[in-house]
Amino acid sequence: MTAVVFTLGQLAEQLGATLRGAAHTPVSGLATLQEAGPEQLSFLANPQYRKFLAASRAAAVLLAPADADAEGYSGAALIVADPYLAYAQLSHLFDRKPKALPGVHSTALVAANAQVDASASVGAFAVIESGAQIGANVSIGAHCFIGARSVLGEGGWLAPRVTLYHDVRIGRRVVIQSGAVIGGEGFGFANQQGVWQKIAQLGGVTIGDDVEIGANTTIDRGALADTLIGNGVKLDNQIMIAHNVQIGDHTAMAGCVGISGSTTIGRNCMIAGGVGMVGHIQVCDGVFVTGMTMVTRSISEPGAYSSGTAMQPAAEWRKSAARLRHLDDLARRLQQLEKRLATASQSPVNG
Repeated sequence: MTAVVFTLGQLAEQLGATLRGAAHTPVSGLATLQEAGPEQLSFLANPQYRKFLAASRAAAVLLAPADADAEGYSGAALIVADPYLAYAQLSHLFDRKPKALPGVHSTALVAANAQVDASASVGAFAVIESGAQIGANVSIGAHCFIGARSVLGEGGWLAPRVTLYHDVRIGRRVVIQSGAVIGGEGFGFANQQGVWQKIAQLGGVTIGDDVEIGANTTIDRGALADTLIGNGVKLDNQIMIAHNVQIGDHTAMAGCVGISGSTTIGRNCMIAGGVGMVGHIQVCDGVFVTGMTMVTRSISEPGAYSSGTAMQPAAEWRKSAARLRHLDDLARRLQQLEKRLATASQSPVNG
């Protein structure tokens, strides 16, 4: 693939950035401050990397105004309000991901009554079942499975080996990475005298527009109503979304999050890696849950929430854990002391 080359002037115009340096300087890619060469653009978004700025060999650096005026760096710069956002926008100009061509591969199996737009691309050994609808400019990778009556909105992109069960409805411009399974049966069983009886999962999954779903993430279908994923939701790799969960617009979750059934999560939330949530709770809009937190009750106020203990040297942690085992006993003894003190303070003073 031929390398894409832009000039600093073109990139500045693209971003609406202030250019410091020669407009004709070529840029053929992006790199970190430490690794960038003389034809690559870099960025400074995290203050802890400022120490690498002065020695960077980058053609130019995306900088906030305060960093552009700081001492120690006089090289070329594209000055923007948010360097990380600018980097995100420019990254698409240098994306080397292959573009799929319209058409259905000869080895794909497409049901006679499935609807596949002429502009869509269907890869090798993909399967599209009866009644499925594939929108305009959709790309379906090799070995994908699209279940009966499922719908893929325009501009969607499925990496190889994505599985959509039956009755999954996906909006426009949705990206799904390899190994993701959407619409699997929820974990529903009724206990009859110690024997588990399966409950049929009669709902589906409905996913909004501009959603991204990471590799090996699973979203179960609903037991009765659909599991719902809002517009702009971003799900990292290896996330588990159980049946009838509802996730509000523009909420983001990092890897290895697990959400139990019938939990409702609001809009614009951020759920860090390894968080677990029990079922049948509600989390309001604007909540940030830090890594490895276990959410055991509903959250009704926006803000940051954490549980567990922070990392410390193993020897110190063992001492703390040993003391935690005695916490309940210490609390009872403290209550007894408080009662004695209260009684003593109320007794008449002997003359």
